[in-house]
Amino acid sequence: MPGMEGMAALVTGGGSGIGLGCARRFASDGAHVTIAGRTETRLADAVADIEKSAAPGATVRYVVCDVTDEDDVVRSVAAAAEPTGKLDVLFACAGGSLHGGPIAASDAAAWRATVDLNLVGTFLCIKHAAPVMQRGGGGSIIGMSSIAGHTTHRFMSAYCASKAGIEMLVKCAADELGEHNIRVNAVQPGIVDTELMSFITAGGPILESYFSNMPVSRIGTVDDIAAAVRYLAGPESTWVTGQMLGIDGGHQLRAGPDYGSVMDG
Repeated sequence: MPGMEGMAALVTGGGSGIGLGCARRFASDGAHVTIAGRTETRLADAVADIEKSAAPGATVRYVVCDVTDEDDVVRSVAAAAEPTGKLDVLFACAGGSLHGGPIAASDAAAWRATVDLNLVGTFLCIKHAAPVMQRGGGGSIIGMSSIAGHTTHRFMSAYCASKAGIEMLVKCAADELGEHNIRVNAVQPGIVDTELMSFITAGGPILESYFSNMPVSRIGTVDDIAAAVRYLAGPESTWVTGQMLGIDGGHQLRAGPDYGSVMDG
């Protein structure tokens, strides 16, 4: 597989989990990597970790950024372009859920905050990365969807709706930006062994509901996702755009997980 030498990449949500794993993969392949996130101490630790396996010549830096704040996003994109004067890759990984529970009993503020974090945050990253990529001759944008973007998760309506929104946003962006040699795709991870999901991966009824709906019934790894993101970021996928790549053990073929045991608790 060709390397990413000389390429500049921005990874939001890069301080931990999947974002950190992908940033590590980019740097090990020679890219200049900028990670963005809200917690400076976590980002600093992540940079030190990434540098251990970075290829000779690759640089790693961080910028504190809340992706729901447009000024923060503008500053992050500018920082990522500093090493080379252009931006080749954006992995808009930052996201999460601030809502859980039945739709009829949902707090509207938490519902809106989840959509703002996932969907609006991704929109702002694409909005400000695209012009920089265009000036540099093109690039690759990867959004972070989920199996929740197309498979219902009971009691996770805000998360599901926001991830589904990311998938349509990616398609619209791919349609608009292709003429500028900018490709836009998304990954759809299933259950992955990260700190955020440790309350599920430790075992119990929710994990069992995942396994019962997965033809390849195991917990995914950060490296599973990083390999797919690396493919979409690099020169191997220059004719791939507007696509959603599932990395989920086939989970999307069946039904989504049941979070009812958490809500009952």
